[in-house]
Amino acid sequence: MALPNPKGHKIPLNQAAEQTKRSHGRGNKGGLFLRQELDELLAQPGCAGVRYYYGLDADGKDSLILVGVDQNGDDMTSGVLMDTAFPCPPFCGGGNGLNS
Repeated sequence: MALPNPKGHKIPLNQAAEQTKRSHGRGNKGGLFLRQELDELLAQPGCAGVRYYYGLDADGKDSLILVGVDQNGDDMTSGVLMDTAFPCPPFCGGGNGLNS
């Protein structure tokens, strides 16, 4: 399937904060992926985007799997795949509407 037209993924902070507050109490609030590793994923030849999958690690904790996506919308499974974000907490940054 070809990639969809850009939809504008940007949202205002107040809307993002409302969404994250609704999910608090379900475990980790979020996670941190470092730019160096994201750049490596995005710099793959033919990478047009990033797809995420929800998973469970070997300890039964939630995980987020990131994979590059090519122009046809296909996962680049022979390339860089990522998981194991630094969890929030404790890697939440300063208090703000997203993590408080």
